Amino acid sequence: MIRFATLYSGSSGNSTVIWDGDSVLLVDMGGSCRRTITALNALGILASSVKGILITHEHSDHIAGLEVFCRHYPTTLYGTAETKAFMESRNMLHPGQRFRIFRSEEELEVCGFSVVPFATPHDSITCHGFTISKGLAHIAVATDLGKMDSRIYSHLSGCSLVALESNYDETDLRKGPYPPDLKARIAGPQGHLSNMDCALTAADLVNDGMKTLVLMHLSEENNTPAKALTAVISMFENRELAEDCCEVYAAPRYEVGTVWEIGEC
Repeated sequence: MIRFATLYSGSSGNSTVIWDGDSVLLVDMGGSCRRTITALNALGILASSVKGILITHEHSDHIAGLEVFCRHYPTTLYGTAETKAFMESRNMLHPGQRFRIFRSEEELEVCGFSVVPFATPHDSITCHGFTISKGLAHIAVATDLGKMDSRIYSHLSGCSLVALESNYDETDLRKGPYPPDLKARIAGPQGHLSNMDCALTAADLVNDGMKTLVLMHLSEENNTPAKALTAVISMFENRELAEDCCEVYAAPRYEVGTVWEIGEC
């Protein structure tokens, strides 16, 4: 049994926890150390039990809390060589910090979980999503990607739970206050995934076994949970998928999300 919950999700910070008994793994820590510990405590998880943290990429809303957290709670960070070099250049890794370098598509064991990183297109040095498995239980996390393609989709396919970016509503972004260059970056192939792109992917994933969809990294300025949820549900209706085919949930920005349990069957 794998348990999954978002600690917080959005442009103000992202962090996700996956655990099974005493095995506790985080994906990112873009909020403060204190914020993260408070969120973990709300789930009954001690910060000292976190033994591994997967890093998607080097943007501050994904790594801001790591340096302070790791000074107080020894753990191993997992990221690319480029991410490690970036953090070293900004003195974000204290002496003796354990950092294991991963490569795209190469399976590694983290805290008793099988993890496969896969590259995602984003305007960072490198960026990755992850499939995380234990036994026959499989989940996927992909929070920053400008577009979906067959390679990325292959990693999401077959996972019972998929945490997928649904960053912006296209109309809100187009009519919003952002300058044109920022709008183009967000909507570009190295930016973020729109509600519609997420919905299209979700409808296909249902046919490949997805039972739970967690909408991630919603923009505070260019989206709302209601719009993100409506896009997915409307797509399911257009595809004539059963009403109960999949639970769809928008991860909250500031609070701990729902705890999902993914079994081995």
